[in-house]
Amino acid sequence: MPLYLDLHELPDGVTAAHVAEMHQADLAIEHKYNCRGLTYWCDEKRQSAFCLIDAPNKQALIDLHEHAHGAVPTNIIEVNDTIVESFLGRIEDPEKSQNTSLNIINDPAFRILVVLTIKQISLDPKTSDSLQAAIGSYTTSIESLTEQHNGSLIKHEAHTYLMSFEHVTDAVHCGSAIRKVYNASLSPTLEFNIGISAGVPVTEKEGFFENTITTSTYLSDVVKGAIAITTAIKDLYESENQNKPLGDKAIRVLSSKDEAFMMQLMSCTEGIWSNTATSVNDFEEHLGYSKSKLYRTMVNLVGKSPNIFLREYRLEKALELLEKQHDNVSEIAYQTGFSSPAYFSKCFQKKYGVLPSGFIKNK
Repeated sequence: MPLYLDLHELPDGVTAAHVAEMHQADLAIEHKYNCRGLTYWCDEKRQSAFCLIDAPNKQALIDLHEHAHGAVPTNIIEVNDTIVESFLGRIEDPEKSQNTSLNIINDPAFRILVVLTIKQISLDPKTSDSLQAAIGSYTTSIESLTEQHNGSLIKHEAHTYLMSFEHVTDAVHCGSAIRKVYNASLSPTLEFNIGISAGVPVTEKEGFFENTITTSTYLSDVVKGAIAITTAIKDLYESENQNKPLGDKAIRVLSSKDEAFMMQLMSCTEGIWSNTATSVNDFEEHLGYSKSKLYRTMVNLVGKSPNIFLREYRLEKALELLEKQHDNVSEIAYQTGFSSPAYFSKCFQKKYGVLPSGFIKNK
């Protein structure tokens, strides 16, 4: 059967004990709806609860909750048990801490997610072997430091790493420690960037932790600065550390206004980047910014002008295609929004130090 995770927004006054009673009510009649309740997470502070349930479909889950206690979930998403355990640490109730009829679980599903991206500055074939060795060494360090800081390495694909932490202090200190490893190596062909944000697993989106993963990814991939964090992360860190400020000068804190602009910018970019007719004028139109204001905002936040940002975004997409497949250079040029293969090759060589045809040949 499919596995679902649902979100319940708790009214004022509802406690973990009340949620435990609701969980027991579900278990008492779950057989009538062909469901099986596995566990739940309760967060009194943020007034939310999440139930993990095997069910034939979403409607069966809704019917179970409605008849057991009347609390219908706000959102429901289908999940994978392995992914849930990786992020949240369990897929069943923890052992009872007290000899009581209720196993009260005041255990938030709120997590701090860290995304690390490693970008190649040069694709010179002369350094490819040493580059791969360096990335392998970094991976070992990242795995070790994540474990030392009580985190979980959820995913490692190509040059992107995703880590999950229960506490923001662990996440921030892990990010700083990873940066120190990179700074010590002084690799001239790689660029490290880290994004940190926080959130819950179920929102209005269909994906598991989709909003938080997206935000952390944008922070690591777009924002100028070694470690980029949201204002919420800064506030949580200071709350955990008795108002002690962040000590790492490499950390950049985005204001809520900058965070909103970043999300709008990336949403716009992802929708139009592959069209050869797309230009900076499209950014101005979609974002509602004048040419001068867009330029100032982009340079401050991203460290690049709108023109350079769009060109480099396309080049990074082109590099992904070149690494995955053997399409000819002309096809990839047009797929990634360049007006001609010649112009694409010129831009690619300027950024990476090698022609795209040479990169394909030396793969």
